[in-house]
Amino acid sequence: MDYQMLVLDLDGTLTNRDKIITPGTKKVLMEAQRRGKILVLASGRTPYGVRPLVEELQMEKFGGYMLPFNGGIIIDCRTGREIFSRMLPAESNRRIIGLARTYGLNVLTYEGQSAVMSNPECPHSQFEARNNHLAVHAMDSIEAMADYVTFPVPKFLLCGDGDYLEKVEPRVREFMGKGFSVYRSDPFFLEVLPEGVDKASSIERLLPVTGLRREQVIACGDAYNDISMIRYAGLGVAMENALPAVKEAADYITRSNDEDGVAWVTEKFMLL
Repeated sequence: MDYQMLVLDLDGTLTNRDKIITPGTKKVLMEAQRRGKILVLASGRTPYGVRPLVEELQMEKFGGYMLPFNGGIIIDCRTGREIFSRMLPAESNRRIIGLARTYGLNVLTYEGQSAVMSNPECPHSQFEARNNHLAVHAMDSIEAMADYVTFPVPKFLLCGDGDYLEKVEPRVREFMGKGFSVYRSDPFFLEVLPEGVDKASSIERLLPVTGLRREQVIACGDAYNDISMIRYAGLGVAMENALPAVKEAADYITRSNDEDGVAWVTEKFMLL
């Protein structure tokens, strides 16, 4: 198959354990773009969290795309134009924040370049703010957060222990009902997004813009929120460090993110 689009998750996939793109992986991705392959960065991160990697890979020059918030926004890197954007309805905010209270979870969402969080001491919330280069806007309580967040937001993160969230996830999904997507991106993050927002759907929305078919797409990932795009793509790739459920969904397993797994699969299927 003539693969023309490479869709990459970031943390645990494109970047290594130190959250950087290794020189070997960068070299291969630059060569792929020079040969006309389309690079797409698909992440639960905010646009601010994705942009440094876009700039490092010169995607403005080559014309790639980024899909922050798991595809809640699609951005043309060359022009900076938003091709697609979908936010949660503001009237749903209090319900979602109330779920955090009900299940004893911390909750986080976004306002501009800030992470709005119910508990600034939560290590998972701290990680999310740091990973996305966001300022911290801490609330005094979950109740104060419900009173403050009255505007549309791209998603909420419910944060807590992974084993506990696994049990809570189906209850949250049932409670929210139609109109919402509920899934885990990491073991300690349960995401609540608008219905139809996931990485597979965002690729499907992007393909008509590029004139490509799903069979021409390679998608690489390691976490729960990557499963949809791995199943959707012409070639779904799991990293060696991926969760077992991700490997089960994949067509191919490449090397780990610390062993240039993205470079390995790109060379094998796109450059040889």
